[in-house]
Amino acid sequence: MYSVVFAVQVMPQPEKSLGNNLPIIRIPGDGRCLFRSVVYGASLRTGEPSPSLSKQKELADELRAKVVDEFIKRREDTEWFLEGDFESYTVQMRKPHIWGGEPELLMSSHVLQMPITVFMHDKNSSNLKVIAEYGQEYGKDNPIRVIYHGYGHYDALKTST
Repeated sequence: MYSVVFAVQVMPQPEKSLGNNLPIIRIPGDGRCLFRSVVYGASLRTGEPSPSLSKQKELADELRAKVVDEFIKRREDTEWFLEGDFESYTVQMRKPHIWGGEPELLMSSHVLQMPITVFMHDKNSSNLKVIAEYGQEYGKDNPIRVIYHGYGHYDALKTST
């Protein structure tokens, strides 16, 4: 048996702010938006072509299944931060229209072995701010970038080049 330490870095005040130089890639709001955004960002990160909507859906569902498998594999280390009963949570999360959140972002970083940075719009400016970083153990350069809009929806952010 081994113990795994999960590192989630929530940015303290003041947050890192960026100008609006990262184009937002609109992702369908179909319950898969977190997973679609992550797989879209992963393809950008690895230099692959942007996935079509149907390919996004397929890849998002594959990532979701792997994320749930990762929760189960790491149950001893993850059960405490999931809401409610572990079995119920994992059964629900396998359904394609159930929204993902912070736990799924963390597990996505482990499944993909890539860092993920989450942004939000700063209410006091027109800038984006970093609100969380996951998977820093996989490197800090060129993370998958997603934006959380604060009402349950995620979009992908394109890296400025």
